[in-house]
Amino acid sequence: MPDFGWIMKMAFRDFRKNISRLLLFVSSIVVGIAALVAISSFGENLTNDIDNQAMELLGADLVLENNQPLGDQPVDSIAIETASEVNFASMVAYPKTGASRLTQVRALEGAFPFYGILETIPASGEAEFRSGGKKALVEKALLAQFGAEVGDKIKVGMVEFTVTGELQAVPGQTGITATVAPAVYIPMEYLEETGLVQYGSRVNYSRYYQFAPNTDVDELIKPFEDQWEIDRVDADTVEDQKRSTGRSFENMSNFLSLVAFIALLLGCVGVASAVNVFVKEKLASVAVLRCLGVSSRDVLLIYLTEIKIMGLVGAILGAFFGTLLQYVLPAVFSDFLPVEVSFGISWLSVGFGVITGLFVSVLFALLPLLKVRNVSPMATLRPETADTTLLKDPLRWLVILGILTFIWGFSFYLLGQAVFAFGFTAFVVFAFGILWGIAQVIIWAVRRFLPITFSYPLRQSLANLYRPNNQTVSLIATIGLGTAMISTLFFLQNQLLEEARFADKEDQPNMLMFDIQTAQLQDVKEKVESRNLPIMQEVAIVTMQLNAINGIDKQANEELPDEEDYSRWIYNREFRVTYRDTLISSETLTDGELIPVGARGDSVFVSFEKGFAEGNGLKIGDEIEFNVQGRPIKTYIGSFRDVKFNQVSTNFLVLFPSGVLEQAPKFHVIITKTKNDREAADVQADIVRAFPNISIINLGTIVATLEEILGKISFVIQFMAFFSIATGVLVLISSLIISKYQRMRESILLRTLGANSAIVSKINTLEYFFLGSLASLSGIILSFLATFLLSEFLFNIPFRGAWLEALYLYLAITALTIVLGWLNGRKIINQPPMEILRGN
Repeated sequence: MPDFGWIMKMAFRDFRKNISRLLLFVSSIVVGIAALVAISSFGENLTNDIDNQAMELLGADLVLENNQPLGDQPVDSIAIETASEVNFASMVAYPKTGASRLTQVRALEGAFPFYGILETIPASGEAEFRSGGKKALVEKALLAQFGAEVGDKIKVGMVEFTVTGELQAVPGQTGITATVAPAVYIPMEYLEETGLVQYGSRVNYSRYYQFAPNTDVDELIKPFEDQWEIDRVDADTVEDQKRSTGRSFENMSNFLSLVAFIALLLGCVGVASAVNVFVKEKLASVAVLRCLGVSSRDVLLIYLTEIKIMGLVGAILGAFFGTLLQYVLPAVFSDFLPVEVSFGISWLSVGFGVITGLFVSVLFALLPLLKVRNVSPMATLRPETADTTLLKDPLRWLVILGILTFIWGFSFYLLGQAVFAFGFTAFVVFAFGILWGIAQVIIWAVRRFLPITFSYPLRQSLANLYRPNNQTVSLIATIGLGTAMISTLFFLQNQLLEEARFADKEDQPNMLMFDIQTAQLQDVKEKVESRNLPIMQEVAIVTMQLNAINGIDKQANEELPDEEDYSRWIYNREFRVTYRDTLISSETLTDGELIPVGARGDSVFVSFEKGFAEGNGLKIGDEIEFNVQGRPIKTYIGSFRDVKFNQVSTNFLVLFPSGVLEQAPKFHVIITKTKNDREAADVQADIVRAFPNISIINLGTIVATLEEILGKISFVIQFMAFFSIATGVLVLISSLIISKYQRMRESILLRTLGANSAIVSKINTLEYFFLGSLASLSGIILSFLATFLLSEFLFNIPFRGAWLEALYLYLAITALTIVLGWLNGRKIINQPPMEILRGN
């Protein structure tokens, strides 16, 4: 039975002598624990605030939505107040400059929101809007784009409205939503006068209800849900809003927690590396203890107790800083939050962070710490007997298994699915494996091929990479993985933007006009051609819904068991299709063939997009019945197509053959190409002025919007990835300080042998240069690999290397390493050898 009192006494005695170094060991995990606690606490506070503010998020007790007018509803007579909204995408123009932008027009009638407010500048803007007349509330981003202000006029369709307020916040809407689709509120009474709601317009109708206090809305609407399902009416209650919003932000919180967890793992690698150096320096002391009769178990427990103490200290510090970090997070995530987030200490998150920090510090420290079990008393005379290798110690394999199990278990806790947890664990192992392999190859190559013709400072700095007790591998792993995370996010953002800009090359269209009525088609074509612009595509579009698949209609599908039914969504969605007998440049036939009308009797064969069809369990030969404005049309699937939806083109999930839909009600799309942004703006203003109902998308707007969205998203993720870089820097600093005494001895030896301060400084600077270069290059190589895989297999876009950006990142990381190394070593270089010896 171990004497725990004696073990604690020995641990504290050694702890007092090594407190500064042991603090460095665990400083690496402080950042990771802080990030975990901050995200966990923030997520808990956000969940509570979503629950508390759910009514303000929805703005009503019940919302009904459909793409058709709602008509009379059974809850109309029960509600104490109702409001209605019609919303659709349309062009809004600023007459003063002629500028225009595709926006979300929301025609409002009634006192919605019943809970919360439409926050405006000035504060009286909402009241002025509701006082009557042709007035509008406009999203602040849209006013900024137009260079407009409150009191100016905007044109929506055929009607000019006076802006009474700049919208700052709308119930349930986030900043990112406003970036994608800025909203303009107008009074419902002027909707018809705008002339914007015509055939082909994609219009959503909403009705908002307020019921008496304490009404159980979910119970109230149960008798009506089946009929609403048949009528394709979507019903949302406050509880629905809580669930959907909470689920979305829980997923975000879990993802960010994984990013923080990676920072923690990097810190753990630093802990393991530092403890490894510590143990090697303690082998002689361990051998003496063994000579005095102390068992290997007790020796292990002495040093393990020290690690536990410092692990606990590091975890508590991390939890403390993580709690403070909560103050910053609402500002970081402001564009994504639909509610005001309050600050509160989550003791559950704090406790979780402390326990996690203590556990991982002990778990990762055990890997090198187990060496002390194999130190024999003979090591006092023969130090080479005091070591053991991984292959010879099965307990170390057990610790490695424990580490992998912990990584899997933690990721499973966050992701909730075993397969995703395995994927994340595999990613971590792969990333560390790649970086470890690169480091080992570099060390082997330097030892094997170091040219003797190199100058002495260069040879010595390279040789220092594999000096005894070096931490080259851990530094490359930690700094490299942090660099990889930051650069992968940056490179991927650059990839997506470059792909959008690449679409604007010489032979690609960059402007799309839609919602063109048949009566307007010829006039629009003439206006486009009068500017010497090419009409690259002219496409007719027919809207329809799906009635049945292989004779199974929506109601029959509801009664089928889960393993046999089709997706409910496919019956509810509206299909927009076109007709032609040929493929366009963005399409490739993968299965079957395009079959013209009459080729096989009177049967009509349509072509589906392959991914959509397979995702919904459709096969070639299936019978599909569509409802085209009340007229059923029976068709069969004749082929599948691969469609590149990232091209500026009219791409469709369903393609009909010519000769079937020509007489159906339809609208048209024209695609053209402008030479530059100025011409695009002129064409857009000209078309919108003449045909207010026509909506226009130009590639310049798409790229600008995409750049803004990706900028906001990447800022959040890079903020979290910064913790990995910070951890890498802490590992570097602790490594430099831990090796300070070793560098002192080397400096004294070199100075005694006649080397001056300049040579010693040059050796150290070159060593830091090589360390920084190898770490940053390893991370950049890994990030290029990750970006290539994501580009090719997830986003289906060609890989383009951001070489200049990679160079900047390499220079920044390398320079940081050199500066930190120089700051740590300047005192040693500048002092005479005897002064250093007297001081130590």
